Amino acid sequence: MQQLLIDEDLQPQIKPQQALQTDDSQAILRFALEAMEADSAAVLVTLVEIRGGAARALGAQMVVREDGRYCGYVSGGCVEAAAAYEALQVITSGKDRFVCYGEGSPYLDIVLPCGGGITLAFHRLRDAQQLRNVLDLLTKRQPAALRYLPKFQRLASAACAETTGWQDDAFITGYLPKTRVAVYGRSVEALATAAIAQAAGYEVLSGEDVQAQAVDPFTAVILLYHDLDRELPVLLTALRSTPFYIGALGSRRTHATRVEKLLSLEFGEDEIARIKAPIGIFAQARDARTLALSIVADVAAARLSVV
Repeated sequence: MQQLLIDEDLQPQIKPQQALQTDDSQAILRFALEAMEADSAAVLVTLVEIRGGAARALGAQMVVREDGRYCGYVSGGCVEAAAAYEALQVITSGKDRFVCYGEGSPYLDIVLPCGGGITLAFHRLRDAQQLRNVLDLLTKRQPAALRYLPKFQRLASAACAETTGWQDDAFITGYLPKTRVAVYGRSVEALATAAIAQAAGYEVLSGEDVQAQAVDPFTAVILLYHDLDRELPVLLTALRSTPFYIGALGSRRTHATRVEKLLSLEFGEDEIARIKAPIGIFAQARDARTLALSIVADVAAARLSVV
């Protein structure tokens, strides 16, 4: 990859400042779009290569505005300020670039605690519509992607699920809709689970009347009833939908009764196997908050496997 070093004559005088502490893709892209709509220059910084270990996944991003304000993370916080200075220089020069940090970098004073190295792509944003396209798709709970073409210094959006990484001469960043957690049941466990899921940054729907159309492949359905008869209509709706996670409260004996009922309704074993019961990852959680933590952790683990 091409690597450009800092030109002292182009070194910006603005001191970068973190505007938002977030690694949420939608928030980062919205931060960039707001700048462009205000006729303010902005640079999208993307993690495009990892050598050894790294704190962030490939495709992690940050945005830097011409006033020095930035948000997002491409590391554990150890290179963001330096990357922001680099981005300001890109705004000044008008030319995109790739820069290495950590292992293999010319910046010997910037060391990654993980001991590895990363390469960042700095792209001066030129087309706000591509950001709008991605944000519109994510708002509609559809996957999206940005294709960065270094040779032409431009982005192109796509309405499809894409694997993040290099494809020929383009770097693809895939985006998925925000995780939604639908919590059913009028119980102290349901209240605690909804609260912890919200604190984790998930979109939370709760109550008895969560609509079936709200359950999509990026939704986790959590059934926290103490009555299988009340649970059954909601469980049937979940099994006929496409959530990435279905979890239900109850002991193994309770689940055996649940399975027997579903078999009598002609559900197949593969369909029934989608239900995580007993719910959660901690064995024998008895208080509401411990159970809620167990459930949300289980949802987070399952979410990592969603394409």
